[in-house]
Amino acid sequence: MAQLTVDIGGRAGVDCRGFCEYCYFKRVKTSRAFGCRYCLPFKKGCDYCTKGVREEYAGFKDLRTIAQETLAALQTKTGDLDRITISGGGDPSCYPKFTDLIELLGATGAPLHIGYTSGKGWDDVKIADLLIDNGLAECSFTVFAADPALRKRWMHDPTPDASLAILERLCGAADVYAAAVVLPGVNDGEVLEHTCAWLEERGAKGLILMRFANATEQGLILENAPVLKDQTVQSVESFRDLVSDLNSTFKMKISGTPLWDPEIGSPFAILHEPALLKKLPRVQRKASVITGSVAAPFISEILSARGATAPVIPVQKEIACLITEDDLREIDPSHLQPAVIIPGRAFVYDAEAQKILSRDGTDREVVRGPDQLTADAETSMGMNRREVLAMELEGFSELIRLINLHGK
Repeated sequence: MAQLTVDIGGRAGVDCRGFCEYCYFKRVKTSRAFGCRYCLPFKKGCDYCTKGVREEYAGFKDLRTIAQETLAALQTKTGDLDRITISGGGDPSCYPKFTDLIELLGATGAPLHIGYTSGKGWDDVKIADLLIDNGLAECSFTVFAADPALRKRWMHDPTPDASLAILERLCGAADVYAAAVVLPGVNDGEVLEHTCAWLEERGAKGLILMRFANATEQGLILENAPVLKDQTVQSVESFRDLVSDLNSTFKMKISGTPLWDPEIGSPFAILHEPALLKKLPRVQRKASVITGSVAAPFISEILSARGATAPVIPVQKEIACLITEDDLREIDPSHLQPAVIIPGRAFVYDAEAQKILSRDGTDREVVRGPDQLTADAETSMGMNRREVLAMELEGFSELIRLINLHGK
């Protein structure tokens, strides 16, 4: 079995009929190179931590280019093709030759997956039949609200009724996972309950709720905070309670990011599995583990259960993979062990991390940890509990291996 990803290109805010009001990329200003694990040892900055993090791509690719790239990729695959995923920097629903694209990919006979769409580019309900006829199997669809007026106001959808009608048709024919950024006072409360009921009645497989971020510590690292002035932001704990309440009220799966997936118990579901915790290696040395403020207490509890005595060091940034050198500068290096492990996907240049964390005169070894220790809701929505636990077992085993290898 083989999978294929078809990148159609596109630019955020341009190839999506304009930014949604709450879009994180709406006010991007910085052009700095953050540094990351993909940078060459002698050069700070690469495509991933400059253009990639800002989703700074060229416009949509022409259909001929996509066809050529798809054919070339197919020639490298062995076995039956079990999935073609359509993705890009722009919104697939806004691709100028969308009909031709779907018919081209549908001709392969492989199930089609649309990694993300807002539906803002679809003005004709017949698009739903085109997708179904060409083998659409799964779609992630940003709904925001089942109220057309709210979609029009906050997503700038010119034809919200058509978009919702297409979503309704797709829910009955494919695995549709809806998504909504929750803006307190706008699409929460009764509006959100109505959206959940609307989706469930139409057969959606699940709803991913995304807590709105509006400040640098919440993840806006591109000098783009605030996205919305004076907009209330829920605490992580309040958001988790909201997800739990809705999931217990409705039959379809409802999960949230950064917290949580009530059905699976993730992130960090392994905490509820004592037998699996005992399968993790024992922590035999000391190393400082730096992470985001949301994950820190969970990671600390897991490592402590395996014998760790060095405290996990949280930064103010909530999400570990969005940690930058600015976050590392906030840490008092005197509290650090001689060996330090930073998140694998942190936007930090390795040489700078070592310099910043050794500025007290102690030459520290700085090592990148695993890319993932657990699954957020966007990942776990398509997983079962066994798969999530396997991911956590692998991630924490690798983290402990690094502690024991580099620690003192």
